Amino acid sequence: MSLLATAWRLAACAAAPTLPAYLRHRAGRGKEVPERVAERYGQGAARPEGPLAWLHAASVGEMLSLLPLVEALGSAAPGLRFLMTTGTRTSAELLERRLPPALAPRVMHRFVPLDVPRWVARFLDGWRPDAAVFAESELWPNLIAATAARGIPLALVNARMSDRSLRWWRRAPGLAREVLAPFALVLAQTEADAARFRALGAPAHCLGNLKYAAPPLPADAAELARLRGVFGARPAWVAASTHPGEEAVVLRAHRRLAAAHPGLLTVIVPRHPERGPAVAALAEGLAVARRAAGEDPGPGTAVLVADTLGELGLFYRLAACAFVGGSLVEHGGQNPLEPARLRCPVLLGPHVWNFAEIVERMAAAGGLTRIAAGTDLAAALAEAVSAVLSNPDRGRAQAEAAAGVAAEEAGLPGRIAAALLPLVPLRGATARPGGRNLAGTALAGPPATRIVDEGN
Repeated sequence: MSLLATAWRLAACAAAPTLPAYLRHRAGRGKEVPERVAERYGQGAARPEGPLAWLHAASVGEMLSLLPLVEALGSAAPGLRFLMTTGTRTSAELLERRLPPALAPRVMHRFVPLDVPRWVARFLDGWRPDAAVFAESELWPNLIAATAARGIPLALVNARMSDRSLRWWRRAPGLAREVLAPFALVLAQTEADAARFRALGAPAHCLGNLKYAAPPLPADAAELARLRGVFGARPAWVAASTHPGEEAVVLRAHRRLAAAHPGLLTVIVPRHPERGPAVAALAEGLAVARRAAGEDPGPGTAVLVADTLGELGLFYRLAACAFVGGSLVEHGGQNPLEPARLRCPVLLGPHVWNFAEIVERMAAAGGLTRIAAGTDLAAALAEAVSAVLSNPDRGRAQAEAAAGVAAEEAGLPGRIAAALLPLVPLRGATARPGGRNLAGTALAGPPATRIVDEGN
C-alpha cells in the first residue's frame, strides 16, 4: 500500500468518531434524510436473491446518465437486479421519480457509505454485489480497495478526468496505481479523457458519453397544459440550474430586456432548490412568485423562482430559450443536452469545462450561443436572449441543430451494457441476444461496436 493510501486510510479511521456529528449537521440542513443516515455507516442491507449489479453515482447528473445503462442491462439480463448508490438527497428523490415502472421493482437505492474502512466493509458484507460499476470520477480509495479485495469485478463508466486532475494524480503515482488498477474496464467519455486515464496506467477506452443517451426530461402533461395557460402569450425564458453569483447577473439581464420585451417573464431554476428564498430576495423591486410556495406568476409577475425538484422539463418546454447555469461562474457548467433534447435554444456562459466536448460539438453544429469571457455578462446575456425572442426562426434553427447533436448516441447504453455484462456472474440468469455469457463470448445478436482508445 502506498504512503498516501495508508495516510488516507488512517485519516478516515481517525475521523470516524467526528463524522456522526457531521452527518447530523447535514441532516439538519436538509442534505441528508434523517431516517436514512444509518446507510452512511454501511447499514441497511437487504440483498435480494440472484445476481446483483451495484452502480454508484455521485449525484443527480451522474445518476441520470446511468439510468439508460440500467435499462439496457436489465433488458439484456432479465434476471439481474440492481443496487444504486448515490451521495445526495436530491439524486435519491429523482431516482424514485425517473425509474421506468417496469424496471423499478428490480432497483434498490441506498446512500453510499462514507469512505471509512469498517463502514465500507459493513456495506459490502451486507450487499455482496456480483459486480460494481462506478460513474465518472468517483474514486474513493477505501471503497475501491475493499471491493477489489472481495474479488468483486470493478468498472468505471462515463469516466472523466480533467488536465488539472491528471496533474494532481501524477504527483501521487502510487496512489493512482492503487486506485485505478482494480478496474477491469474503464470506459471514458471522450478520447481525451481516455488518454489521461491511460497516462496513469488504466486500461481506458472510449465508446462515448452516456449523457448523450439520456431520455428527454419528463413533464407532467396536465401541469404543462395548465402552465401554458398561465404563461399565455407573454415572452418567457429560463435560467436553469443556476449557482450563487449567477442569479444576480440573470436579474440584471432581465431589467435590460424588460423595456424591449413587454410582459417578459424570467424563470430562475436554482440548482439547489433550498436556495429559493435567497434567490427571490435578490429580485428586490421586481414582482416575484415562488413555485415552492405554491405561487403562479400573475400578469404583473416579472420573475418566477422555480425552487422545486425535477421540474426543469416543464420550463424547457415553456421557455423561448434557456440559459444553462454553472457557466457564468467558475463551476464548469451544467448539462446543455437537457434543453437541446426538448428543442429549447441553448445559451451558455464562458465556463463550460465539465461539458467541453459536448459544447464543442453543439457549437460546431450551430446549436448554441455562448457568452464570451471578459464581457459585461448581464449585457451579453440580455443580447443573446433578445436575439431569440426577436427572431423565433433563428431560435428554432439553433434548437434543431442542438437536438441533432443530442440524438447522435442513442444506441450507446446498449453498447456499454454489452461491454459490462462479462463482468457480472449471472449464475444461470438468461442473457438475451446482444449480451455476453460468463466466458465473455458474444451471444448471437448485432455485431459489437469497435472499442477505440475517464463512530459506528
